[in-house]
Amino acid sequence: MKYISTRGNPEEFTASQAIEKGICSDRGLFVPKEFPKVSLEEIEQMKKRDYKEIALSILKRYLMDYSEEELKECIGVYDETFSHPEKAPVVKLKDGVYVLELWHGPTLAFKDMALQIMPRLFTYARKKNNAEKDSLILVATSGDTGKAALEGFKDLKGVKVVVFYPADGVSDVQRLQMQTSAGKNVEVVGVNGNFDDCQTAVKNIFLDEELNRSLDKFKLSSANSINLGRLLPQIVYYFKAYLQLLRDDEITLGEVVDFSVPTGNFGDILAGYYAKQMGLPVGKLICASNKNNVLYDFLKTGVYNKQREFFKTMSPSMDILVSSNLERLLYHTLEDGKVLNEIYNKFEENGVLELDTVSLKKIQETIVPDYSSEEECLETIYNTFDKNNYMIDPHTSVAMNGALKNKSRKIVVLSTANIYKFSSSILKAFDLEKSNEFENIQALEKLSKEDIPLNIKKLKSLKILHTKVIDKDKLRYILKSL
Repeated sequence: MKYISTRGNPEEFTASQAIEKGICSDRGLFVPKEFPKVSLEEIEQMKKRDYKEIALSILKRYLMDYSEEELKECIGVYDETFSHPEKAPVVKLKDGVYVLELWHGPTLAFKDMALQIMPRLFTYARKKNNAEKDSLILVATSGDTGKAALEGFKDLKGVKVVVFYPADGVSDVQRLQMQTSAGKNVEVVGVNGNFDDCQTAVKNIFLDEELNRSLDKFKLSSANSINLGRLLPQIVYYFKAYLQLLRDDEITLGEVVDFSVPTGNFGDILAGYYAKQMGLPVGKLICASNKNNVLYDFLKTGVYNKQREFFKTMSPSMDILVSSNLERLLYHTLEDGKVLNEIYNKFEENGVLELDTVSLKKIQETIVPDYSSEEECLETIYNTFDKNNYMIDPHTSVAMNGALKNKSRKIVVLSTANIYKFSSSILKAFDLEKSNEFENIQALEKLSKEDIPLNIKKLKSLKILHTKVIDKDKLRYILKSL
C-alpha cells in the first residue's frame, strides 16, 4: 500500500513515511492509492473478535510496512488505557437506534481511539525512516485533540509536542485538562482566536521553509487528523460497531447500516467513508453539524464559503469553518489531484470552493447533511434522557438529532465525549446550571446517576502548569523559542 498527495504530486510514500511527515510538501494530504477490500465472508469471520483483533485485521491492510508484531505492540495500548472491555461499546437506545460510545479512553473523548495508538505508530515510523532529528509535533485543537495528543505523546523520547487551542473556544473541563498536563516534552498555548486561526497558522508553519530551517534541531509533524496516523485507526470502530450488531443478532450479514456523525474537521466521518469503500455495509453517513453549518451548506449546494460568521456553541469541538479532511473526500470523488489543486488554490485566495454538480451528486449518494440549532441540541439532550434514561453530551446530541430526523433504517450514532466534559451545557437542558463548573459536575452526577470519572474528579486539585496565551499571528515566535 502506497500513499500519494491529494494535490497531484505523483511521488509515492510508505505508510510510515506518511505518518512521520504528517502533511505533503505540496500542501496536500496523504491518501491511499487504493482501498483494501474486506469481503462479507471476512466480516462474518470477524464478528466474535475483540477490538484489538479487529484493529489488527483492518490496520495491517493499510500499514503494510509495519510487521504484524509491531502492529500488535501498538494495538496493545487499548488494553492498557481503556476502561471498558469493549473499548468502543455499542448501546441500544431503542429499536433501530444505537449509540457507539467512543469515550472510554484516558481523556474521555473519541480522539483517544486514534491518539493512544498513534504515538506508537509514530515511534516505529521514526525508526523505520532513520530519523536523526527530534520530531516537533504541532497540534491545533478545538478541544479534545489537544489533551488526547498530550496524553499519548507525553515523555516520549525524541518527540516534543506543542498544542495550540482557542483560548475562549473550549469548555472549562477541556481547558483544565490541557492546562494541567504534565510531561517534560509538552507545551500548551492558548490563542486569541478560533480553531480555524490555530489550524491555519499550524499549516502555514509546515510550509514556511525559512522557519523550518531555523528549527534545525527539529523535524515538524502533526497529530491532527491531517495525519494518516490519526485517520486510519478511526476506521476500526466503524467495523467494530457493525460487528457487534452482527454478533448481538441486531442485524444480519450484509444488512446496510447508517451512521450519524457529529462533524467538524471531517476526519471522523471520513473514516466511515473509508470503511464503506473497503466493503463494510454502510448506507448513509449523516454529516451532523452545529450552528457553524458550513458543511451543511456545501453538501446542499456544492459551494463552500468560509467567509461567514463564526459562532461559539455548546459543542465547541465542532466550531470549525475550514474542515481539513474534506480535501481527502474531494480527492476520492474527483480522482484528479491537479484539478483539486486548482480548486484549493482558489479557495485559499478567496475563501470560496465550488464543486461541479456531477461530483456533488456522487458525494450526496453517501453523505447526508444535517445541522442542529442550539435550541435543538438542548431539546435532544433533554428528550434522550427523559425518554430513554440515557444522558448525552452536546456533540452527541447534534448527531442524535441528525439521526432521528434522517432515520430510514437501523442507524448508529457516534458518541464522541463523556458527559462530564460538558456538564454546564447539559444542565442548561434541564434548567439546572450552576455558576461553578465543579458544582455543575456534582449536579450532573445527581441528575444522571452516573459516577464522575476519576480523572475529572482530580482536575480540581491538579496544578495548572500552562498559562500562556498569545495572539494568532505569534505562533511562529513560540516555536523559535524552543
